[in-house]
Amino acid sequence: MFWLLRLVVIVTLPFILLIRGSVWLHTDYRVYPIIALAGGLLMTFVLLSIYLTFFYGRITGYMGGRNAFKTRSAVLLLILISYCGYGILYISGKNVKSPDIASEFRSLHPVLRLGVSTILLADKDLVITDADRVPEDYERMGLSRKSQSLHYRQSNGYVHAMDIRTQGRGGIRNFMLKWYFKLMGFNVLRHGGTGDHLHISLRSHDRPYAY
Repeated sequence: MFWLLRLVVIVTLPFILLIRGSVWLHTDYRVYPIIALAGGLLMTFVLLSIYLTFFYGRITGYMGGRNAFKTRSAVLLLILISYCGYGILYISGKNVKSPDIASEFRSLHPVLRLGVSTILLADKDLVITDADRVPEDYERMGLSRKSQSLHYRQSNGYVHAMDIRTQGRGGIRNFMLKWYFKLMGFNVLRHGGTGDHLHISLRSHDRPYAY
């Protein structure tokens, strides 16, 4: 049982460091979105380099020279950049409520995009129901207009909130999804509005008390 737990930690820790590290840099140091993402990537690169060096040594019996280390590092960095690039640029049509939401995906903060793209590896049926809004959208939904909303574009040009469908999904899956985002450092609310959903947001320094 212990070996299984250790395996789970080893496999999930890089993803946790990538996302949680990016959120931490954004929240605590107010860096630009791309800098927060690059920082999380760099932390993950260091961790995976340690993994790779350790396993390489265990398999071959030696750590290898400088050239071998450079080759491993180059391949690892390419994989990480490809993973992050794919995660922030693409989402499947089955994971969005409508084509309009798909077109709004790139308006989300890159760290928020990476967070949802990563959980899609485990929850392939997740559906984003809303992202980018303007004040008039609330009136069209029969809700009072909000002056402060993280669904609005912030000064960095990105939307800091999205809604994820909870209807038609089991309670355990919704519970685990909620705590995934919480553990990654995002704000999570469950409310109705135009339907039961999880409201996931990343803190905005323009509106520090908004959700």
